[in-house]
Amino acid sequence: MKWLRRRGASSSKSGSPSGSKSKRERSEDRRYLEEFIDTRRGVEAYVEPQTSVSAASVVLVAADGEWTRRPVPDAATAFAWAHKLGIPCYDVNLLGYPKRMREWNGGV
Repeated sequence: MKWLRRRGASSSKSGSPSGSKSKRERSEDRRYLEEFIDTRRGVEAYVEPQTSVSAASVVLVAADGEWTRRPVPDAATAFAWAHKLGIPCYDVNLLGYPKRMREWNGGV
C-alpha cells in the first residue's frame, strides 16, 4: 500500500499533462486569453479540471457564443486569474457549458 501512495505522489508531479508546456508557451497562452477578453463582450470563464488524459483548462465564452480553450496549471490558478481580471468564472462540472457556446458551434 505504501508503494502505491508513493508512486501516486511522484507521478502527479512529473506525469502531469500540464507540466509539458514551457514558461514561454504558458505566457503566450495567458496573453492570448487576455486579448480574447479585451476584444469580446461579456466573456465568462469555465474551468475544466485535469483528468488522466488532459490538463486542466479554461474555456472562455463571449456573449455571442464565440469561445476558446487553453490549458492552465490547475483549476485554482484559473479561478484566481479570472477573479483578478474581473470576469465570472464557473466550474464546468457543476454548471455545464452555456447554450450560446453550443449554438456558436452550429448545434442546439
